[in-house]
Amino acid sequence: MTIKAKNANEQLVLDFFETLSAGDLDALRGYFHDQSVWHPKVRGIAGAGEHVGMDIIDLFLAPVRGLFEAGDPKVTVTNLFSDGDTVGVESYSTGKTMDGKLYENDYAWVFRISNGKIDRLHEYMDSQHTAQLFGM
Repeated sequence: MTIKAKNANEQLVLDFFETLSAGDLDALRGYFHDQSVWHPKVRGIAGAGEHVGMDIIDLFLAPVRGLFEAGDPKVTVTNLFSDGDTVGVESYSTGKTMDGKLYENDYAWVFRISNGKIDRLHEYMDSQHTAQLFGM
């Protein structure tokens, strides 16, 4: 099933996931401003806590993407909905880690969008699975 956007905010989020799945970290910079926040809602694993501005790319996403083979993991959006500036997403990710292990995880995301950029992003996933896979 192909998910289609019903408005500009939903399209921004779909484009964001396409860029994230491609692993193009430089292109991802265009989705955030200096005060944007990405907050993985996890504890006790790499990447926990709030990441602000371009630290989202440099100090969070670059190291996390470095745990995977080039071009992984891929995100597949399975549900998309919005209300004003808030966009909700269900998705799953698959990929291979640098040591060849298969990564599969389900996610829920809540985005707050303004002026065509992501202001705030909350990420929910099975953090226990991630911790076990990466030995955290």
